[in-house]
Amino acid sequence: MVRYAVYVASLLLAALFLVLSAWHPHAWWGVAVFGLPSALGTWDLLQRKSTLRRNYPLLAHLRYGLETIGPEMRQYFIQSDTEQAPFSREQRALVYQRAKHVSDVRPFGSLQDVYGIDYEWINHSLAPVEVMDPDFRVLIGAGCAQPYSASVFNISAMSFGALSAAAIRALNAGAARGGFYHDTGEGSISPYHREGGGDLVWELGSGYFGCRNEDGSFSEERFATQARDPQVKMVEIKLSQGAKPGHGGVLPAAKLTAEIAATRGVPMGRDCVSPARHSAFSTPLELLQFVARLRELSGGKPTGFKLAIGHPWEWFAIAKAMAEQAESRPGLLPDFIVVDGAEGGTGAAPAEFIDHVGVPMHEGLMLVHNTLVGLNLRERIRIGAAGKIVSAFDIARTLAMGADWCNAARGFMFALGCIQSLSCHTNRCPTGIATQDPARWKHLDVPDKATRVYEFHRNTVSALRDLLGAAGLSHPSQLGPEHILRRVSPIEVRSLAALYRFLAPGELLGGRVPGHAVFRDFWPYARSDAFSPPPHVLRLRESKAT
Repeated sequence: MVRYAVYVASLLLAALFLVLSAWHPHAWWGVAVFGLPSALGTWDLLQRKSTLRRNYPLLAHLRYGLETIGPEMRQYFIQSDTEQAPFSREQRALVYQRAKHVSDVRPFGSLQDVYGIDYEWINHSLAPVEVMDPDFRVLIGAGCAQPYSASVFNISAMSFGALSAAAIRALNAGAARGGFYHDTGEGSISPYHREGGGDLVWELGSGYFGCRNEDGSFSEERFATQARDPQVKMVEIKLSQGAKPGHGGVLPAAKLTAEIAATRGVPMGRDCVSPARHSAFSTPLELLQFVARLRELSGGKPTGFKLAIGHPWEWFAIAKAMAEQAESRPGLLPDFIVVDGAEGGTGAAPAEFIDHVGVPMHEGLMLVHNTLVGLNLRERIRIGAAGKIVSAFDIARTLAMGADWCNAARGFMFALGCIQSLSCHTNRCPTGIATQDPARWKHLDVPDKATRVYEFHRNTVSALRDLLGAAGLSHPSQLGPEHILRRVSPIEVRSLAALYRFLAPGELLGGRVPGHAVFRDFWPYARSDAFSPPPHVLRLRESKAT
C-alpha cells in the first residue's frame, strides 16, 4: 500500500546496504541512513498512542513537522500585510522601523481597505497647528504628596519571569532615556528593573509578590520598604488582566529560579501561585480602603488599580463606593484606573480565556469613562488604557474614547526584537525576550535594544504630535469621540460620538438612570458593600438549576 511505501523502502534499502557491507565497508553509512527511519517506522507500527502513526509509519512525522512550522509558514508566506493575527505584518513593520529609527514612510497609497467595514480615520483641518514639543504629559495624583507627571505613552505590565533579565534591563534603560514609565507587572521589582533607573509603576497582584508574608498575605512593612524607593513613582493594584481576567496563575517549581524567587519573596521548590482573587479586601469599599492605605504606606504616591471589565455590576459597585465616599472621605478615591482590554497581552492563558473572556478595551474604557463622567468624578480620577496599541493613531483613538494615557506591552516587545513566534509560554523564545534560558537571553544586546525602545517611543509620540497638528489640535487632551470616524457600511460613516452613547456630567447623580442599556439594567442594583449580582440575574441563575 502507498502509505507504507516509504517505510518498506527504508527496510529494503537498509537490508541491501547491510548485505553490501560484507564487501564494501563504506556501505555501513547506508545501513545507518536507512536503518534509523526503518527503526522509527517499526516503532510507529508497534506503538498504540497514535493511530495516524500506525496507519502512516514515517509519513505521519512529515505531517507533524509541517504542522509545527505552519504558523511560521502562514506568517511569512501566506498572510497578507494587513491581516492581524494577532498583529499584522504592517503593524510589526511600523514598530521595527520606528525602533530602528529608519524611514517609516509608505509608498503608493494605503494597504488598508478604506471602503471596508470598520475602517477608521481622523479628519484633518484646513487650519493645521504646528506643535513643537511631542513630550505630552499627564499629571496623576495632583492631590498626593508625590504626584507624577506621566508620558502619554508607557510600557505596560510585564513581569520578570515572563520576560528575561536582559529584556527587563533594556525596557527600563529605554524608559529612563525617554522619560516614560515602566510597569513592573505583578512579579514585583527585580534588580534588573533598578539597573536602568527608569520610572517604575509597581503593580501589586493577588500574590503580593515582593510584599508578602510567608502565608501569602499582604505585608505592610515589606510593601512600605519597596514602595518608598524614589524610583517607584506610582502603585497599581491589579484586579484582573486582559490576557486572562478572573484567572489566577501558577509558575511551576521547575521554572522558579533563585532570582525570581528572591524577587517575588517566595520559597524555592514550591509552585509560585498567584490566586484568582485578592485576600486583602473582599468588597468595593474595602478595595478603596486598601488603595488609601497603600498611598499612605508609599509616602503619598499616586495609587490606583487596573482591571479588565467583566460583570458590569461589579464595576458599578466600585463606582458607587467611590461616589458615596467622594465628599466625606476623598482620600479613598483612586488617583487613577487602568483599563486593560480582553484583546489579551503577553501573559500566556488558556485558550477560552484569551479568546472569549472579558470586555474588549474599547467598550471597557468607555464604560469606565462614562461612569466617572456620570458621577462627576472624571476630573478627579485619571484613566489609562492598554490593548493592542502600537501606532500614533491607536493612541489618538484611545484618548478620544476617554483615556488620559496609553500603555503598550507587545508594542515594546516588538521594539526589543520580538518576531511574534507565539512561543512566549514555552521558554524557547527565539529572540531571548520571553525566556529564562540564559543560552537564549544572554544574546540579547541590552544597550542596542534599550536604544530601540527609546526610539520607538520617541518616534511614536512624534507621530502623535504630527497627527494632532494635522487635525488642528495642540494637545492629546483635546481629542474627543467626534474626531474619530468609522465606516459602518459601504455607504455610511459615523463618528464615535454618534456611534456610542456618552453620558453627560452628573447624569448618574440624584437617583437618575440614563437610557444606556447597561446602566439601565445594572446600575440601580449595584451595591457599594458587595460585588454580588442584581436580584434579576440571581433569579435567572436559579431558574436554570430547576
